[in-house]
Amino acid sequence: MTIQISATEPWIDINIANQRLLLRKGDAVLMEAVISTGANGAGELTGSECTPRGWHQIRAKIGEGCEANTVFRGRRPTGEVYSVGLNVAEPGRDWILTRILWLSGLELGKNRGANVDTMRRYIYLHGTPDEVELGQPGSRGCVRMRNRDIIELFDRIPVGIRVLISES
Repeated sequence: MTIQISATEPWIDINIANQRLLLRKGDAVLMEAVISTGANGAGELTGSECTPRGWHQIRAKIGEGCEANTVFRGRRPTGEVYSVGLNVAEPGRDWILTRILWLSGLELGKNRGANVDTMRRYIYLHGTPDEVELGQPGSRGCVRMRNRDIIELFDRIPVGIRVLISES
């Protein structure tokens, strides 16, 4: 599937191979961030914990006005603010912090519908603890970002912006 993006329309370019996110508009790069995608690699199947490829859009923006390190569960703030102590108390918890940009696939049969539906897999761009190493795969399929980067991206983009996730 080919999505046509005009030179005046911003879009998000996520590259799994180099673990980078670019906010683009035409030939210009408006923002660049180091990320972490799925530890299990790229893939679309439900339950795979892989990062889905192809064209997506941001379905929803969640967390506007929340402070950095706000903890989310089920896309709702828990009332907790992440700390190292909280991490020690709950080791292994998949921390979804600060903001959530919920992805929805645009390619029927590839990342939308049946057992490959990005939205039903709850794949997000979201904040992560500062001590989590970025620049290498490590998530459960989502795209992890530094809290300051997810806040900046969240504030700069509209719901519906197109997102391309590729391996190269």
